[in-house]
Amino acid sequence: MESLLYDAAIIGGGPAGLNAALMLGRARKNVIVIDEGLPRNRVTHESHGFLTRDGIKPDEFRRIAVEQIQAYPSVRFSADIAVDIAGADGDFTISTRRGDAYHAKKLLFAVGKKDRLPEIEGLTDVYGKSAFVCPYCDGWELRDRPLAVIAKGAGAHHFAKTISGWSDRIALCTDGPDELTEELRGELRVRGIPLYDAPIRRIVSADGLVSRIELQDGASVACTGIFFAPTLVPGSDLPQALGCELTPTGSVATFDTFGKSSVPGVYAAGDIATELYQLITAASMGAMAGAGINAELLAEAWEARGRAVRH
Repeated sequence: MESLLYDAAIIGGGPAGLNAALMLGRARKNVIVIDEGLPRNRVTHESHGFLTRDGIKPDEFRRIAVEQIQAYPSVRFSADIAVDIAGADGDFTISTRRGDAYHAKKLLFAVGKKDRLPEIEGLTDVYGKSAFVCPYCDGWELRDRPLAVIAKGAGAHHFAKTISGWSDRIALCTDGPDELTEELRGELRVRGIPLYDAPIRRIVSADGLVSRIELQDGASVACTGIFFAPTLVPGSDLPQALGCELTPTGSVATFDTFGKSSVPGVYAAGDIATELYQLITAASMGAMAGAGINAELLAEAWEARGRAVRH
């Protein structure tokens, strides 16, 4: 166990955690970043929508970020996984899988979320190559192509409506009962979007490029790209274990623009604290959390110095 009491411990080294580390490093705060190195976007070839970094490879984005943060010697990195957190505001103890333990005054959860893929044969072969979850991230590359949307319920209707901004050649596959209202089915029909509600037998592809979706009723849906709705789960159960209030979608509830959670001294940023899953959004939330943590640390130090002088 280290004897150093860090100003902040950041759990997660994605864009939110890294930008928070950058802000805190520049603010001359001692920071430990604990990250397993398995970001959600590691399956994709490129990241998009981040000004000056559009099209960058995820591992290159991280490499540049870490290189720049290392200019600030008060920030350290630990390639590890946080498994337990004890203590309270002012002195949290973070235990890791490797058996290390770190003390920190403040805590930032930037653990993101993980995609739990539907159990469809062949989906893992195309995931990140020709099957994606976010049209804002990958829609441009699939523009004007025949696309399949795999989702069900009202969310499927919304998903198809969103995808229509990139292509008007869309088929909706619900992999079982569609769970749509007749009104929503009618909207799809009017717009020429075929609806397939038979269970999916398999996705056919070569070298990661999809060619068709075969259904159990014998139908086949030709497509060269897929967008699907995964089940999202928190990247760690530690926020809930520590007592952080969660939203109905499983995100950590935050109560100001700086990402304060319901637990004193604990912040959240990035995908774990929003449903706006964009690289630039996560980074901006990390920057705000870093600024919020720094402001809280400064206020506490200011008051402590005032008390010392008075006594």
